[in-house]
Amino acid sequence: MFYRPESGHGLPHNPLNAIVAPRPIGWISTRGRQGNNLAPYSFFNLTAYVPPQVMFASTSSKPDRRVSKDSVEQIAESRVFCVNIADGAMRDQVNASSAAHAAGVSEFEAAGIEAAECETIDCPRVAHAAASLECRATRILRLAGEANYMVLGVVTGIHLRPDCVIDGRFDLHEKGWLARMGYKDYTATTETFEMERP
Repeated sequence: MFYRPESGHGLPHNPLNAIVAPRPIGWISTRGRQGNNLAPYSFFNLTAYVPPQVMFASTSSKPDRRVSKDSVEQIAESRVFCVNIADGAMRDQVNASSAAHAAGVSEFEAAGIEAAECETIDCPRVAHAAASLECRATRILRLAGEANYMVLGVVTGIHLRPDCVIDGRFDLHEKGWLARMGYKDYTATTETFEMERP
């Protein structure tokens, strides 16, 4: 099967959602003039080690926001954000925070998720996340298409939950790395293998 994206695929569901998978989930927390916000994004990844840098992309808009979603608009105001990493046991909280609330409604409060303050930026983080990356935004890029934006940031502080550091390594083998598979499918990855580079 071959198709051009602009011509459509003819399938009941978009295969692109599942082709690039699993995708890590950046659980993005922000603070802006309208309060705190928390939302999961599966277009997310680490982009560099030194200095550590991350990216996430938002691919739709809200009627009560100017051009994008709460996360992007609040980062445009504050220039900071926090990437929280959830383990498999937190999947229901991550899902609950994806609800479409009006701007100004805190997903922390709506979903009963405990917040804590960041150390290097004025932003909330998920108190019990497996890890949290405090970030200063370096760029917000408009992408092709309507309401598509990419946020790039430099990591200024890292929180690791103590039970996720095992034998000197960040390790979620027992709890699973939560990731998006496409469609309504997710995974909590617990099986991994090691390979030496040639």
